[in-house]
Amino acid sequence: MAAYEYDVVVIGSGPAGEGAAMNAAKKGRRVAVIEEQSTVGGNCTHKGTIPSKALRHSVKQIIEFNTNPMFRDIGEPRWFSFPKVLSRAEKVISNQVMLRTNFYARNRVDLFFGEAKLLSNNEVSIVGNNGSADTLKAKNIIIATGSSPYCPPDVDFTHPRIYNSDTVLKLCHTPRNMVIYGAGVIGCEYASIFSGLGVKVDLIDNRDRLLSFLDGEISDALSYHLRNNGVMIRHNEEYDKIEGTENGVVITMKSGKVLRTDAFLWCNGRTGNTAQLDLDKVGLKANGRGQLDVDDHYRTEVDGIYAVGDVIGWPGLASAALDQGRAASEDMLDADDFRFVSEVPSGIYTIPEISSIGKTEEELTSAAVPYEVGQAFFKDTARAQISGEPVGMLKILFHRETLEILGIHCFGDQASEIIHIGQAIMAQEGEANTVKYFVNTTFNYPTMAEAYRVAALAGLNRLESK
Repeated sequence: MAAYEYDVVVIGSGPAGEGAAMNAAKKGRRVAVIEEQSTVGGNCTHKGTIPSKALRHSVKQIIEFNTNPMFRDIGEPRWFSFPKVLSRAEKVISNQVMLRTNFYARNRVDLFFGEAKLLSNNEVSIVGNNGSADTLKAKNIIIATGSSPYCPPDVDFTHPRIYNSDTVLKLCHTPRNMVIYGAGVIGCEYASIFSGLGVKVDLIDNRDRLLSFLDGEISDALSYHLRNNGVMIRHNEEYDKIEGTENGVVITMKSGKVLRTDAFLWCNGRTGNTAQLDLDKVGLKANGRGQLDVDDHYRTEVDGIYAVGDVIGWPGLASAALDQGRAASEDMLDADDFRFVSEVPSGIYTIPEISSIGKTEEELTSAAVPYEVGQAFFKDTARAQISGEPVGMLKILFHRETLEILGIHCFGDQASEIIHIGQAIMAQEGEANTVKYFVNTTFNYPTMAEAYRVAALAGLNRLESK
């Protein structure tokens, strides 16, 4: 058994682990990264963010081809199989793996592939994928092992027609119909993808509206467009029994409904990847969802051990995980620019996509904050008309008296890009963070960004008219 000494050992090579490792290495520390899979990137690259967004992009292009009359000169509408669309995602994954492998090489970060187990607060053992056994010692350990789909024991995920959000990437045919259980972000995204491929989708939601953390108007818009694309949304439903048969899956609901489908996709929750770490050996304990508690500097209760990314729960986004990893390494290096990652924009890659930051109308109303609303509908903007993407809107919530921007919500094409303009202004202080910024700023024309000016003018006009 070989033994190595480092300044920092990072367990996991997803966005959180990569952020921590790269930052520490660039500050001159000797860093090792342990990855259970045979290549870097973590679940984000191989099973989550990258493949699902690549799938979405391809499906969106198919929808454009099939619905735009201009393409009829090329040929009649066509439907593409799920495996064919997935092949493009696989190319993106391989490009991402190559890119990230080069990051580690350039920064002289040592990679170890195998299963990591904690021996103490400064020792980690590795059983390598090639059968090797090593021990790594370090002053600090960062747990960035990510998460996996929660799989309840009463559902047979070995059945060839029952999938979770990881295994669905191995689907080798295009089902005629599909039941998706769980209407969170992942469930809604896959509902968009499969309905865009012509699959009849039932989306089961155990709540009374989709993505209840969103502004109500945005949630309603998502519901409308999913239904408009043929998705059957079933609210306030829970399963009683899920049975795989020779030809499909039968789902019996507690309400008495019985659904029969070609394929069943489970998208109801995720669990932190901590079960194999031997946490008890260092005095750590995960909660019922496999997640670790940390303080506002990403430190666990064990001295020298940090945790970042999906393994600590909220917000469970790749963007936040990368910044959390950087922040944890800044703290262990006693750097001056540590920041706790809190103001994180949401990015939901449904069709159309959604992004938001700040307060919702419901939150402001509950807190009795006097606010006004400015809206810009994409159908009225030249750029959306040119691109053929008229669906959507930009919504600005601002204080009626100070004009401070309180929340920004966007639904439609490029929403996750558009949101960053508002995010930057909301981060300013004083008069720089008011809705008047958008009125007094000249935007390129025609652009989607000019929706900010339209929305700001609409909101201020509402103030003046009252």
